[in-house]
Amino acid sequence: MANKNTPKLESRTIDDFKSKLVGGGARPNLFEVELVFPSALNENATGEKGRFLVKAANLPASNINVIDVPFRGRNLKIAGDRTFDVWTITIINDTDFAIRNAFERWMNAINKHDNATGEVTPADYQTDMFVNQVGRSPLGTVGKLDPTDQPLPILRKYKFHGTFPTNVSAIELSYDQTDSIEEFTVDLQVQWWDVFDGDGANVFGTKDESSAGQGGALPLGQG
Repeated sequence: MANKNTPKLESRTIDDFKSKLVGGGARPNLFEVELVFPSALNENATGEKGRFLVKAANLPASNINVIDVPFRGRNLKIAGDRTFDVWTITIINDTDFAIRNAFERWMNAINKHDNATGEVTPADYQTDMFVNQVGRSPLGTVGKLDPTDQPLPILRKYKFHGTFPTNVSAIELSYDQTDSIEEFTVDLQVQWWDVFDGDGANVFGTKDESSAGQGGALPLGQG
């Protein structure tokens, strides 16, 4: 017997597909990371450089562990606790080493190189960081071929609560490396994360007044 829910060929055309691909699809190379360092480090200017020099990041995975409860040769699966992955970013190294220096100083403040002392109060060494998925079309210019100085839309914003670095990767040096710029990665521990839509509203309904700080758009040509 035929499945009554089988779609008709005429409703699965390329035009139907085009109508469902809202905005032409999100692009993985349109993003911006907001680095936030502990206030004691006085690295606000360095954080702004991160908007340009963080060349790779990710929108986080969502994980819930499973509890297996045995029953007569089978396992009943019960939802367990949520876990949050390490957030890894890749940074282009400028000749002033500003961002690398900031992360190295941050880690040294947590645990000093020479005597193993350091900050013990989480609020003093943990910060909130953000990654923005940015749209292609500046706000107010849809359908126009000459976009002016209009803000780029933030399609989605992730806020990582209570982050702190646990690894700044090595930078390999070699005479064989030509036509390249140094890069390094930073692993950041995450307590939890929130998500905000294009209008700056928390999609989980969590009350968080410090979400975006910029509404739902980034000014073109600015950090």
